[in-house]
Amino acid sequence: MGKRLIEAAKLIDKKKLYSLIEATDLIKQASKAKFDETVEVHIKLGIDPKQSDQIVRGTVLLPHGTGKARRVFVIAKGEKQKEAQEAGADGVGYDDLIEDITKGNINFDILVATPDVMKDLSKVAKILGPKGLMPNPKSGTVTFEIKTAVSELKKGRVEYKNDSFGIIHCPMGKISFEKEKLADNVKTLIEAVLKAKPSSSKGQYIKSISISSTMGPGIFISQSI
Repeated sequence: MGKRLIEAAKLIDKKKLYSLIEATDLIKQASKAKFDETVEVHIKLGIDPKQSDQIVRGTVLLPHGTGKARRVFVIAKGEKQKEAQEAGADGVGYDDLIEDITKGNINFDILVATPDVMKDLSKVAKILGPKGLMPNPKSGTVTFEIKTAVSELKKGRVEYKNDSFGIIHCPMGKISFEKEKLADNVKTLIEAVLKAKPSSSKGQYIKSISISSTMGPGIFISQSI
């Protein structure tokens, strides 16, 4: 480890489970980077990630957002385009946007689409898929509720999904956030993950929870939130 990380690690007892507010306070103290680091939460689940009926996935609106501005584009027809514009979408279109994507002009971080345009959008699935930008009903980006989707995404709605090791990694904000706001965001995600427990999952559902900043050490927190 570098000198900075070694010094930061001295603040943390690796054998201790901290309260949520203690952990967010410590993570701010341990941050020594010269940029506004992203704070992430890591939730290790007691699921079998190889079983499709045990996949844990969903979306949650963080009360204080992620601290990152995201460009949200919408592909829709007629009145739904107007809804998108009123909700603050950064780009709205249909054939023109699909054509831009075909040419490799991708100027958005999130793409939302209505179900009736997905057939045409499938033409560019091979371009969007590898980039993680293809709209998906499970992530709430394929919907007729355009106004709600765009508004929530701009405010800080995030998607969570376990990886192949059964761990969820999700951004919770920036190190510049007040510790209470970081704690609120983490608590909101944990509550959402608890509600999303698969009925087929047996035994201990949440094995561990830790938070870390981009350049900082991990801090394990108590599940008594």
